[in-house]
Amino acid sequence: MSIRLTRRAALVSSAAAGVALPSLSWAQTGPAPAGAALAEAVDAFVRKAMAAFPDQPAVSVAVVKDGEAVLTRGYGVRAMGGAAIDAHTHFAIASNTKAVTAAALAILVDEGKVKWDEPVRTYLPEFSLSKPELNGMVTVRDLISHRIGFGLGAGDLLFWPNSDRTRAEIMAAVPHVPIEDQFRTNYHYCNLMFVVAGEVVAAASGMPWEAFVQTRILDKLGMTETLPLMTAADPAKSALPHGRIGPPLRYQGPMQTIGQSIQEVWNWSSAGAAGGFVTNPVDWAKWIAVQLKRGELPDGSRLYSEARGNEMWKPNIIVSNSAGPTPDLPGRAIAATYAMGWQVMDYRGERFITHGGGAPGFISGTVLIPGRDAGFSYFTNAEEGMLTRALRSGIADIVMGKTDFDWIADSVRLKAEGDAKSIAAAAEIDAKQAAGAAPSLPLAAYAGTWRDPWYGDIVIERRGGGLWLAFSRTPALQGPLEAYDGETLRTRFPDRREEDVFVTFKLENGAPVTATMKAVSPDADFSYDFHDLRLTRV
Repeated sequence: MSIRLTRRAALVSSAAAGVALPSLSWAQTGPAPAGAALAEAVDAFVRKAMAAFPDQPAVSVAVVKDGEAVLTRGYGVRAMGGAAIDAHTHFAIASNTKAVTAAALAILVDEGKVKWDEPVRTYLPEFSLSKPELNGMVTVRDLISHRIGFGLGAGDLLFWPNSDRTRAEIMAAVPHVPIEDQFRTNYHYCNLMFVVAGEVVAAASGMPWEAFVQTRILDKLGMTETLPLMTAADPAKSALPHGRIGPPLRYQGPMQTIGQSIQEVWNWSSAGAAGGFVTNPVDWAKWIAVQLKRGELPDGSRLYSEARGNEMWKPNIIVSNSAGPTPDLPGRAIAATYAMGWQVMDYRGERFITHGGGAPGFISGTVLIPGRDAGFSYFTNAEEGMLTRALRSGIADIVMGKTDFDWIADSVRLKAEGDAKSIAAAAEIDAKQAAGAAPSLPLAAYAGTWRDPWYGDIVIERRGGGLWLAFSRTPALQGPLEAYDGETLRTRFPDRREEDVFVTFKLENGAPVTATMKAVSPDADFSYDFHDLRLTRV
C-alpha cells in the first residue's frame, strides 16, 4: 500500500493515512449546522475544494441528517470538456459495496440461514485454503473482517484489472492463493474473501449475490438508480473515469479521460460482492439513512434487526493505533478497527463508521457519525486521493462544528510533496535501468510458458527480435519485455493505464527455472498483486 493518497489503496485504510483523530483541547468548535444551513456549508466547501484541485472533473455528494437527505448534488462534468453531471449521474463506488454484502449476510442471520461464527464450510463444503489447517476454522465473520492472514490485496489479479474469469473460476483458485500471516492476528485488506462471502449469500439464499441484494435490499429501499454490477451502467448516464497515466509512470502526468465507460476500466461483475456497485447521491442517501437507523426503513419495517446493525459495527481486528492527535494531524485515530464491511474508529472524540472505495478513475467514500445522526458520501471520477481526503475530513468537521483545521490547504500541500517524491522515484527507476547489467543469457532463453498455482499461465514469447509477455487471463497486461538489470527484466505495457512489472528470474544449471514479479512503480495500487506470483517454467 502506498503512503500517498492518490488512489484506492489510501481509501481502504484511512486511519493509516492520518485522517481520523479525537478532539484536542485547542480545537475550535462552533455550533453544528443542520438542515439548509448544513447543506449550504457543505456546498460551499465542495466548491472550494474543487477550485483547489482544478484537474478534478466531477464530484457528487450526499449528506443525511436526522433521517433526511439535506444535500444530494453533482458538481463538474462527466468528462473533461463535456456535459455537466447532476445528482443522478452514476459513479462506480467499488469497496463501498462491502457494507452491502455484510448487510445481505445480516438479513440471512436474522432469518436463521447463516450464523456469523459458523464455519464457511457449513455453507460452502468445498471451501479450502492454502493452509489446510484453517479450512474448518474460518467463519463467515472472518470472511468480511480482513483477518484470515492473506497479504494485502492477495488474489486480486484474479479480477484486477478486468479479467476474463468467471466467479466459479475465482472460487476454484482460492485454495492456491498464499496466506502470509497468522490467522486472526493482523489486519490485511482482502477483496478475495468478500467474493467468497458473496457465494455464502448465494448458497444460503438460493439466488446469486446480485439477485439477492437487488430484491432484498435495493428494491426494499427504493434504490431504483443503483446497480449491483457495473456491466449494467449506461455510459450516457455515467461519469467517465479519469486519471494520470504518465509519462513517466502511472499517477503522474496530466489528467485525462482513461475510458469511455465505467465498464472499460472496471468490470468486477465476477467479484461484485467485493466492489461491484454503481450508484449516485440520490440513491446512496437512502442507504446512509437506513444505516444510521440500524436497519429501520422509513415505513417502520426493518431491513435487518437492530442487533445485526450493531454487530456489523462491532470491531473485529485492529487496523492501526497511535498516540493520538497533534496540531499537524488533527484527524489521526487513537484506534482504528475493522468490523464487518466497515471501518470503526474515533474521530475528534466521537465514533466514526466509514469505508472508502477506489476503482480505476473513481474514488469514493461513506462516513457515518452515529452520535450526530448524520452521514455523508462523496463520489469522484478521478484519482485525486488528496481531494477526497479533504472532502472526507472537511465535511465531517462541518457536520461536527469544527473549525480548527484547513483540510483543503493541507491536502494541497501533501499532494505537492507526494508528487515530488514520485517524480524522483521514477527518475531513479530509469537511471537504474540505464546503468543496469545485461542479462546473463540471450533474451530468447527466457521465453516460454510460466505458471503460477493460483493465477495460471503467463506466456513469454519471442517477437521481432525481442520478448513479449502476456498474462493469459488479463487482456490488458501484455506488452514488450526488455532488459533492466541482470536477471531482472521489465515490461512496457502499451495500455498505459496499467502498471508495469519487474520479472526476476532464478537460474539453475544455466537456465531460468523460476521467476518472481513486483510492480515497477512504488505507487502501484496493491491490487496489482504481482508480488504474490511464484512462477515455474512449464
